[in-house]
Amino acid sequence: MPLTAKRPLFIWGIFIGIFLLMNYCTPSQESSEVGVSPNIILIMADDMGYSDLGCYGSEIKTPNLDRLAQEGMRMTQFYNTAKCTETRATLLTGLHFQQTNNLNRSDNNVTLAEVLKESGYQTIMAGKWHLGNWSKEVDTPNKRGFNQYFGFLNGASNFFTGRNYGDGVNYMRLNDKVFEAPEDFYTTDAFSDFALDQISAAKEQEQPFFLYLAHNAPHYPLQAPEENIAKYQGVYDIGWDSLRQQRLERMKGLGIIKPAWELTPRDSLTPAWADLSEAQQQEEADLMEVYAGMIDRLDEQIGRILNHLDALNITENTLVVFLSDNGGCPFDANHFPILPPGSQESARTYDTEWAQASNTPFRKYKQWIHEGGISTPMIIRWPEKIQPNSLSEEAGQLVDIMPTFLEVADINYPSQYENRQLLPLEGVSLLPAWEGGQLSRTAPMFWEFRGSRAVRDGDWKLVAQRGDTWELYNIADDRIEMSNLVDQEAERVELMMTAYEDWAARVGANSDEASMAMPLNQQDRYLYEDESE
Repeated sequence: MPLTAKRPLFIWGIFIGIFLLMNYCTPSQESSEVGVSPNIILIMADDMGYSDLGCYGSEIKTPNLDRLAQEGMRMTQFYNTAKCTETRATLLTGLHFQQTNNLNRSDNNVTLAEVLKESGYQTIMAGKWHLGNWSKEVDTPNKRGFNQYFGFLNGASNFFTGRNYGDGVNYMRLNDKVFEAPEDFYTTDAFSDFALDQISAAKEQEQPFFLYLAHNAPHYPLQAPEENIAKYQGVYDIGWDSLRQQRLERMKGLGIIKPAWELTPRDSLTPAWADLSEAQQQEEADLMEVYAGMIDRLDEQIGRILNHLDALNITENTLVVFLSDNGGCPFDANHFPILPPGSQESARTYDTEWAQASNTPFRKYKQWIHEGGISTPMIIRWPEKIQPNSLSEEAGQLVDIMPTFLEVADINYPSQYENRQLLPLEGVSLLPAWEGGQLSRTAPMFWEFRGSRAVRDGDWKLVAQRGDTWELYNIADDRIEMSNLVDQEAERVELMMTAYEDWAARVGANSDEASMAMPLNQQDRYLYEDESE
């Protein structure tokens, strides 16, 4: 479904052909031009687990993201915030989400888009916003630095209608105007159409661009085109137990995890696959087939972006980064389980069982600060700057994105923006790691979401889930978090607890005492949080 923001894509195709004939230059010639600011593309998946890409061990076909990894770098220890809104706020500001109240507070922060726009970048966003006071449209992408925006303001959308998951309200916007989706609409395709159009426009205007492509795939509801689902028919009949084991072995072969690491135990809420009836197995396999189809379609659309960069001859001068906003989602959000997954009417999720497979081999899920909740695949391609097919074990987190992109663009972070007195950035530039070296991080990394919390200092990680006590792991030896050393390292634990409490007080995160008073609410399934609200 082509979407036009300035002019139809086929016109751009004609223009591009003429432009290339008249102004042909090789990628190496373009990349050597003095003073040409690099383009920056940040692509984010929604609710995708650590092992859901082929280049991270999955059986799901992701040739385009695999190509991106082959031509660039994979970070094996990059971390999000464990929750979608909080990830988006942190990523765009370089501050912990508690400091900006998820962009509901705007007097102490500036977005990447605002800084890059001020420095001459064309700033483009497509996809899910879900920040600030979005329901009243106080804080929208166009009001926070994006020249062009197409997407939905809310947290969960029907892929075929663009309307809010649950109540059907239309929060789709083309810039600040309501957008009514046509008959042949699918969000993953439409966001990519818009991105392609805007990349061409920036090229015509001879402007560097920053594209933030925030896809909603593979977030629930499970909805995908039939041709993508069909590729996975029968693939998941083996069940989640065998799938986790197969992914584990592939991950070891790829060097993503260490050979000594094994699978964490099956979640207590998850039955053994062999204990299900044949009908139950078929129903569960159908859910995962659709989930895989959604990632398959996402990869196809990312391939279109990569091919478009090639066609415009700007690949060499474009940094592309891919990541996910949190780990696999265990929520039971099945509004109408009787309907099969896949179609426009589907209101299904894939729940705890397959979420644990998505997060192979780690513990926990979205909303938890254990490795399964915060670990994301992270792929970076920047030709002639990053060694192809490389891996980095350096640990990074979302507050590092802002300082990294500003260094890439050779822009200083301002102390003031308009009438705002800005807080200093919390992260460090990732460029040393991308160049094959070590990061200059001198302070620990911290996380907190609704009482679940962690601090990581070097290889040591102190972590607790909401309503529970601290656990200590040496991540270099035990990233699967199975050997709790809290009783053996009392002095280290005390120092790390103090560091966490100082950080929590500074940024406004939950303190240890407050967290312990918030028991983890769990029934037959991990409770669903309605992201449409």
